[in-house]
Amino acid sequence: MTTAKRRGIDHFRRADNLRRKVAELEHARGGEEDEMPDVDSRVDHIEDDVLRLIFLSCHPILTPDSRAALTLRLVGGLTTAEIARGFLTTEATMGQRISRAKKSLSAARAEFELPTGPERTSRLDDVMAVIYLIFNEGYAATAGEDWMRTELVAEATGLARMLSALAPDEPEVLGLQALLELQGSRLAARLDSLGAPVLLEAQDRTQWDRLMIRRGLAALRQAEQLATSGTPVGKYFLRASIAAQHARAHRAEDTDWRRIAALYDVPGGRRAGRGRRGEPRRRAR
Repeated sequence: MTTAKRRGIDHFRRADNLRRKVAELEHARGGEEDEMPDVDSRVDHIEDDVLRLIFLSCHPILTPDSRAALTLRLVGGLTTAEIARGFLTTEATMGQRISRAKKSLSAARAEFELPTGPERTSRLDDVMAVIYLIFNEGYAATAGEDWMRTELVAEATGLARMLSALAPDEPEVLGLQALLELQGSRLAARLDSLGAPVLLEAQDRTQWDRLMIRRGLAALRQAEQLATSGTPVGKYFLRASIAAQHARAHRAEDTDWRRIAALYDVPGGRRAGRGRRGEPRRRAR
């Protein structure tokens, strides 16, 4: 926070200095008004504070698992127990991993600069993993009286939408947004009047959020278009494709199970519903 504050002060100082210089130039030219370029438009900026912090925290000096875990703890606000559950490991192991990550950053005197260009692209996988785990914790809470934490679902879905806007040519990013939209659309139907869980096939589908479904299917179509042009896809795209089969079925018996089975046979698809060590797991219901 101290570093961010100082950088912010420096930014404002540079902006003030630039305005003074521009005014001096205009005065020297006799007040001629030519269109000046927007300096800020040339800066590769991420508007949302949380998304920006996630990109900063997923530092390349750390291992992928450590990046995601540390970011979830520092930025996502999840507890060590919640993060451990998502990574299918023990709380003690996850605590040690987070502690080692902090020490590694300190020992390397790592600088936190907002990544741009190829460096930003290289961090997308870690950023997506963080957003996915935040969603999972909201979709099926680790602890507490409530089975779901809807504020985390909303936060993760919003981050996925912004990430798609930031990287509209990445099918996996669009696949992540589609997955969270489609899964999140079921929230209102996942509990009965007494607060007991309702399985997917028994849910009242009229309670599903149709706007989220439309957004999810639109993101998936965009990802499919990119995939047909040869851009590779991965687990989020496949999981979203499976979720879309449920979203398109007005009744449970209308579900296209043959299509779902075919998606599981796609390379990488067989793991779409299974958690693996070191990878955030999917909540299928």
